[in-house]
This record gives sequence, C-alpha cells and structure tokens, in this order.
Amino acid sequence: MALREIVKEGDRILTKKCRPVEKFDEKLASLLDDMAETLKVAEGVGLAAPQVGLLRRVCIVDIGDKDGLIELVNPKIIAYSGKQSEAEGCLSCPNEYGIVERPMFVTVQAQDRNGNEFTIKGEGLKARAFCHEIDHLDGIIFKQKVQRMLRPDEIEKS
Repeated sequence: MALREIVKEGDRILTKKCRPVEKFDEKLASLLDDMAETLKVAEGVGLAAPQVGLLRRVCIVDIGDKDGLIELVNPKIIAYSGKQSEAEGCLSCPNEYGIVERPMFVTVQAQDRNGNEFTIKGEGLKARAFCHEIDHLDGIIFKQKVQRMLRPDEIEKS
C-alpha cells in the first residue's frame, strides 16, 4: 500500500467523467488499498479515483460505522428518497465547507474489487457520502451543488 497525492480543486481531472472499470485485477486491488490508506491518513469519509488522479469509476466510503470501509466499483444510485441539507467538505477543497442538499436515503448498485455485483443502502451521512463520491465520478464537486458556503466562524461552531 502507498499513499497517493490528493488532487486539489482547479485540476481539470476533477471535472471529467470517469470510465467504467472493466478489469478486476491486481492493479484495481492496489488502487483500492492505496485509496484506503490515503483516506485514513487524510481523515476523510470518502475518496474517489479522480481525487488521486485516475479517471476510473471507483470510490470508497468509511463513515466510521459498523460497515467499515465500503469499496464501490462502477457504482450507480438506483433509488433515493427524502432530503437533508447539511454541511459538506471535500479533501480536494481543503478547509472549505458548504450546505448541500442531498437525499436522506439512497440505494447504490456497484461491484466489489472482484467484480461481484451488490447493492447497499445508505441513510443520513452514509447517503450523503455515497452521493458526494459518485458525483466525483461524473466530474462534479460539491461546490457546484452548494446552497451556501460556510464562513470560518460557522465551521468552528459545527
């Protein structure tokens, strides 16, 4: 495993749509392992492949619950409901936070590192993280969906 450099806002790779993963091999496993280590060190809740410089439909989410690290290859949201408007940040936009409206519940269909299909449900923060990371795979960063950016004094309170 190796730490990968996190791409920052302004890099054009963050605006591009990612290609589906077709090969489920050691290279993919290595990418997922590196992303997991990078996410842990960065103390984030999610990371998408374009954030480490690769245009592949791969992301990971770990909100610190019983599910632990969730690897999503070729994910797509197949159902959603409800609404939540909460503060969001991004490892590619350090120290910037804003209020973003997202679904309260989502169902995601994806593949694991071996190509096996699965579905997973997310509520609250997990739903938000799934949406945020899948947006990255479509070249969208949270600031494109933000209702209002938070001031530094508001961030300290939350």
